[in-house]
Amino acid sequence: MTRVRIHTGEVGAEMEDVDYTDLPSRISAESGGWIDIFQPEEETARAFLQDEMGFHHLAVEDCFEEPGSGSFVYENHKFVTFKARDADRELDTEYLRAFLNDGWLITVRHAHMPGIAEFRKRLKDKDFRRDGSMNSEYLLYQLIDSVADDWNKLLHKKSERLDELEDQVFDPHNKFPNLLEDLHELHGDLREITKSTTPLDDVVQTMARPNGDFVTEQTQVYYRDLAQLTRSIRGRVENYNAGVAATRDTYFSQTSMLLAQSQAEAADVMRLLTIIATIMLPITAVASIFGMNVEAFGSGPIPLVPIVSSMAVIGLGMLLWLYMKGFIGGRGN
Repeated sequence: MTRVRIHTGEVGAEMEDVDYTDLPSRISAESGGWIDIFQPEEETARAFLQDEMGFHHLAVEDCFEEPGSGSFVYENHKFVTFKARDADRELDTEYLRAFLNDGWLITVRHAHMPGIAEFRKRLKDKDFRRDGSMNSEYLLYQLIDSVADDWNKLLHKKSERLDELEDQVFDPHNKFPNLLEDLHELHGDLREITKSTTPLDDVVQTMARPNGDFVTEQTQVYYRDLAQLTRSIRGRVENYNAGVAATRDTYFSQTSMLLAQSQAEAADVMRLLTIIATIMLPITAVASIFGMNVEAFGSGPIPLVPIVSSMAVIGLGMLLWLYMKGFIGGRGN
């Protein structure tokens, strides 16, 4: 349901619900402020933004489709659009559109946003600065700064999660069966954050350029500060992505080492079994010989000497074959 609210810029004042029909008189009566249009009905909102306010039709068109992040300067107003976090889910985002016209900041959005809630709190703060000559630009600065702070809070949670996963990787006493899945999930979350914070930084850097025409000299210092904030957020996301990748590589290395250790233990077991079998061979041979019905130990039909000779020939033949193959004696194949 469409909801239009207005704040006249007075420190500590509350937002007021208004109708589209009341907005022209309110705008003409006040020097500036903030108008927030939530879930706009397209036909009515178009009539107000394009016909009543005289905003460029391309900017108005961007209010009802996926526009992409950017900042634009038109003849009688400025327009900026960027992604902000949706309040419904942690990583859902929606586009926030903002018009700057004289002293007025007009936002158009289709979802509840934590950044908007933070901006409303700032308007009530007694330290909130209001200067009629830069009202709309300063309001936009505070709005984007609120959105950036919301991203910072989310990144703080991701940083704590990364530290937790790093501790699990290097924990020698416990096993965490879902560790790899958790690392992949965190990497995916950071990738989604990058899709929003990188364009936001690009927009702010463009607006803050000294030779640009979006920001006046009076508000340049605020946008330079904002540019440092968004650049630091971009750098944090990149660092956390690198941290996740390094932690995942460490996990794979440890897994490979454990596998190699397990294989080495299996080889030791096989070597031990081979030694035991080798020791048992002559004992088995003696027991077999003395257990046979041969002429040397009774009235058997077969003499002992041919049997022992055959065994010696077979054994020597096997030794020679193993030597020729390089399994014994240190020779290659």
